[in-house]
Amino acid sequence: MRLLVLGGTAFLSRATAAEAVRRGHDVVCACRGETGTVPDGATLVRWDRAAHAEPPDGLRGERFDAVVDVARHPSWVRHAVAAFPGAHWVFVSTVNVYDDESTPGLRPDTSTLVDAVHTDEDLATGPEQYGPMKVGCEEAVTAGAASSVLVRPGLIVGPGDPTSRYGYWPERLAEGGEALAGGEPGDSTQVIDVRDLAAWLVLLAERRTPGAFDGVGPTTTTGRLLDETAAGVGSTAALTWVPGAFLTEQGVEPWMGDSALPMWLPRPEYDGMTARDASPSLDAGLVVRPVAETARDTLAWLRERPEVRRTGLSREHEQQVLAAWHGRSG
Repeated sequence: MRLLVLGGTAFLSRATAAEAVRRGHDVVCACRGETGTVPDGATLVRWDRAAHAEPPDGLRGERFDAVVDVARHPSWVRHAVAAFPGAHWVFVSTVNVYDDESTPGLRPDTSTLVDAVHTDEDLATGPEQYGPMKVGCEEAVTAGAASSVLVRPGLIVGPGDPTSRYGYWPERLAEGGEALAGGEPGDSTQVIDVRDLAAWLVLLAERRTPGAFDGVGPTTTTGRLLDETAAGVGSTAALTWVPGAFLTEQGVEPWMGDSALPMWLPRPEYDGMTARDASPSLDAGLVVRPVAETARDTLAWLRERPEVRRTGLSREHEQQVLAAWHGRSG
C-alpha cells in the first residue's frame, strides 16, 4: 500500500507512519517538518498547509492508496481531499463532534453531531469551535473522497503525548506518598494507547473500511485506571479521592492545564464523553493493550525527555488541597 500521512512528526501521526513502515508499506509524510523527524523508512515531503493550499511539487500528480489526516482546519482538509480524491481517506476526528456529552453508552449510529463550522477558527480565542470545525472537516472528507472512514478518538495516551492529560499520572504515582484524585473512583473513563490507535488506523486503510467509529478503548472507572497505572509503574502511592465541588473551591481546574487535575471532569455532564460504546470499534479490528503497559512506557518516555513540558497542578498546590480537605473533613 502507498500511504500518505498528512503529518508524521508528532504523536499520533508519527505513530501511524511508524506502524505503516513496520508493516512494509510505502509511506510518505507531508508536513512542515518542524516539530520533529519522520520515522525511519518514511519519506518526508515538506508542505505547509497553512501557507499553501496546493500540494508541493513533490506530491503534485502522485497517487496514493490511502491518506491519513489529523487536521482540524476545514480548508486544509478540503484542499487535500481535492488533491487526492481517489485515495481511501482515514480522517482522525474527535468525540467532541457529538452534541450529547452526558449520556453513556452511545455509538456513532446512535449519536447526533454539533453543527459544522467550515471556516478556520483560532482555538486560542474560541476553543469551543474545535468540535464544530472537525465536523466541517468530516463533511469535506465524505463529500470529496472516493471512500472514507471517520475515526473519533477520545483521550489518546501513551509515549509521545505532549499534553500531560494522562502522563501526569504515571509520574505522580511513581513518586509515591499521598496523591490527590478527583471525583469518585467509580466515575467512568476510557483511554486509548496511541500505538493501538495508530495500528488500527493503518488496518482501516489496508482494508479500506468505510463508516464512522469512535477511537476509544473499553469503558472503565477512574479508580481502576489509576490502580492499573500504579501497578504499571510499581507505585505504592495512596489515593485520596476529593469531590469535584471541593476541588473547584480550591482553584483546581478539570481535565488539563497548569492548574488542573488531569483527567478529572465534572459529573454527570461529562459521563457520556468518557463512556462511549467501544464495541463497534473492537468489532472493526481495534486491539487495545493493558493500561499498565501504557503507564510503564509513558513513564519511561517522560524520564528520557526532561525537556517535555509538564502540566497539571503543582505538587505544592496538590498538598495544599489535601491539607484543606483533611482539615475540612476532620
